[in-house]
Amino acid sequence: MGEGFTPLEVVELDGHQALLKIDYLFPSGSYKDRGATVLISKIYEMGIERVVEDSSGNAGCAIAAYCAKGRIECEIYVPAHTSKGKLTQIEAYGAILKKVEGSREKTAEAALAAASNTYYASHCWNPFFFHGTKTFAYEVWEQLNWKAPDTLVLPIGHGTLFLGVYIGFKELKEAGFIKKIPKLVGIQSASCAPLYQAFQEGTEEVPPIEKKETLAEGIAIAKPVRGKQILKAVHATGGEILTVHEEEIGLAMKGMGRKGHFIEPTSAATIAGLRKYLSKKGRRETVVSTLTGSGLKSIGKMV
Repeated sequence: MGEGFTPLEVVELDGHQALLKIDYLFPSGSYKDRGATVLISKIYEMGIERVVEDSSGNAGCAIAAYCAKGRIECEIYVPAHTSKGKLTQIEAYGAILKKVEGSREKTAEAALAAASNTYYASHCWNPFFFHGTKTFAYEVWEQLNWKAPDTLVLPIGHGTLFLGVYIGFKELKEAGFIKKIPKLVGIQSASCAPLYQAFQEGTEEVPPIEKKETLAEGIAIAKPVRGKQILKAVHATGGEILTVHEEEIGLAMKGMGRKGHFIEPTSAATIAGLRKYLSKKGRRETVVSTLTGSGLKSIGKMV
């Protein structure tokens, strides 16, 4: 649907410069279209006519959109508290919407049960999705005149973009096009930060946490299914994981609005983390981050 090659825009934050990939310009309004277009194209190629997916919102919108394009029936399981804008969007594509009371984890359990007899078009389990999100790395490399940035600051929930970017730059390095994989810096909400806790404790195991409510619903994942892989990617690139608080998310959302970008809270959490990283970086470096989702998706949760 014309997806890909989103703009790479220079932004100044607190006197520091960074580059932002404007991925809310994708057809369904978020970067999740990168994964959905590859995954659903493969499903279409295999002749599968019905799929199930679980999501906190954006992935469900993306899967539903591409299923509509491919005339594939889909059921999207979402937490009942998901932003109304995303629920409306999912239904607009003709998907069957299943609201699940309780946590994001209970939603995943319901989808897994449904997937016992239906193809599971999961954005966090299905490998084809990650081989769509890796195009972020390819595009950044091309837009920087065939060079890799020094650092990427990206959101982490289930890690679909984070791991996709790692895969993309790893492939570029293995092909001899770049010498080094960029440092990967992950951002989590302080209200739901299991990977940050694991990183601080220096463990490969993601510890159980007490999840609190956060504006950044897209990264509010208490039990990331690829937690070990995410932590390995962080350590392999000399990266780190940072957290941001609700007040910082709100300030980042308003600040980006003043720069002409209406973004959802999850995207604002990334910008809050980017500001935090830029304030402490010790040398001149090329830093790339992203605006992952449109603010039109979460109007009811805006602060």
